Amino acid sequence: MTTVESSGLPADVYSAKCPTRQVLDHIAGKWTVLVIDSLLQQGTMRYTDLSRRIGGVSQKMLTQTLRSLESDGFLTRTVHPTIPPRVEYELTPLGRSLAEPIAALRVWTERHINEIEQARDRIAQSRN
Repeated sequence: MTTVESSGLPADVYSAKCPTRQVLDHIAGKWTVLVIDSLLQQGTMRYTDLSRRIGGVSQKMLTQTLRSLESDGFLTRTVHPTIPPRVEYELTPLGRSLAEPIAALRVWTERHINEIEQARDRIAQSRN
C-alpha cells in the first residue's frame, strides 16, 4: 500500500482529505488529457502550437492547465531568452508515464463515440 509522505496515511482517492483526489481531478480533466496526449504525440511544443492543436480551449484554461501540470511535475516549462521569449513545454518522465492510460482513453472514446451518440439520441427522443 502506498502512503502519502506528508501525512504517513495511506493513499486513498475516495478520501476527501487525501491529496490523491486533487491529482485525480487534474489528470482526469479534458484539457489535461488533451495537453498530455498532444505532448505525447508531438514532443516538445510551444504554447501557440498547443493552442492551435487543442480546438476550443481558451487562453485562460490552457494557461491554468499548463501551470497545474507543471506544479504536479508532469511537464517542464522552458523559457528561451529571445525577443519575444519562446516558451516550450515538454513532458517529464512522470508525465510520460501517463502515456498508456491517456492514449487508451482517447482510443476508447474515438472507438465508441457512435454508440454513445446513439444512446444520447435515444434518451433525448424518449424525453420528447
